[in-house]
Amino acid sequence: MQAERLEEALGHRFARPELLHQALTHRSHGSPHNERFEFLGDSVLNCVVATLLFERFSALREGELSRQRANLVRQDTLADIAQFLNLGDYLKLGEGELKSGGFRRPSILADGLEAIIGAVYLDAGFAAARGVIERLYESLLRQIDPNLSGKDAKTELQELLQARKLPLPQYNLLATRGNAHAQEFEVECAIPSLAISASGVGTSRRNAEQAAARSAIEQVATT
Repeated sequence: MQAERLEEALGHRFARPELLHQALTHRSHGSPHNERFEFLGDSVLNCVVATLLFERFSALREGELSRQRANLVRQDTLADIAQFLNLGDYLKLGEGELKSGGFRRPSILADGLEAIIGAVYLDAGFAAARGVIERLYESLLRQIDPNLSGKDAKTELQELLQARKLPLPQYNLLATRGNAHAQEFEVECAIPSLAISASGVGTSRRNAEQAAARSAIEQVATT
């Protein structure tokens, strides 16, 4: 296992490498596995994300902060971050999970990322875990617009179009660039009924779709 590359991406070098080893071990592979680490990492992640939102967005009310946190810690977001880290290449899975493509399954990727956060916390404490989380979430935090509702951009756009009784947008993959461990996706968000075409770029197709949807929302607002 080339753990050094993963540690570099995380920004944390493990003093106890066995913690990272266990965090990457799915229960299908054997014991000790990462479920207890996942439990711990989930709690640390929620606390750190809540703190980062509280510190950065002083104008947001409690309900808005809660919606933003829920969006940032949900399975899809965690899986996107895990894909950016190429986490599937490091996970230790049982034969059945390997054959069924478990290394690409969002639930397994998300759980693995939470387990790693738990392992960082056990290895070096809360400050180190916060540093890793802040590093992984920096681009997502920069994309948050406090003037919006806290819903993700695709949902916001869908509701906006439905309110006008217009068809839903179409998302088309325009390009995939870069190496497998550092890919960049470009996606178009098309709204033919309004003659709108907006593009977005992200480290996963989902992130690119969200970026394209945000751009489309700005265009819809002016029509």
